[in-house]
Amino acid sequence: MAISVQNAGDNKTINIVVSQQFDYSLHQSFRDAYRNVDAPGTIFKVDLSKATYMDSSALGMILLLKEHAEKKGGKVIISRPNESVHKILTIANFDQFVTIES
Repeated sequence: MAISVQNAGDNKTINIVVSQQFDYSLHQSFRDAYRNVDAPGTIFKVDLSKATYMDSSALGMILLLKEHAEKKGGKVIISRPNESVHKILTIANFDQFVTIES
């Protein structure tokens, strides 16, 4: 499966791992990964280390996740994007919206 979700065990961090291509075909499964998480202050880590590609719809999905997290006092962290995905995030100035960890 291209999306997997893991609770970090601290009940404050949700890891969403995206593998393969991050595009509109993952819209529903990406949304399902976070929509029922209502705990205040939750940190959503989007692990892109296994993503080989992302398009503009993926950027929009991350922004929707950010909106959801901020409503609950949480935040979004993008972790370990590969070089090509990191370039897309940089071109889109995503470092101004979310934390990006190498």
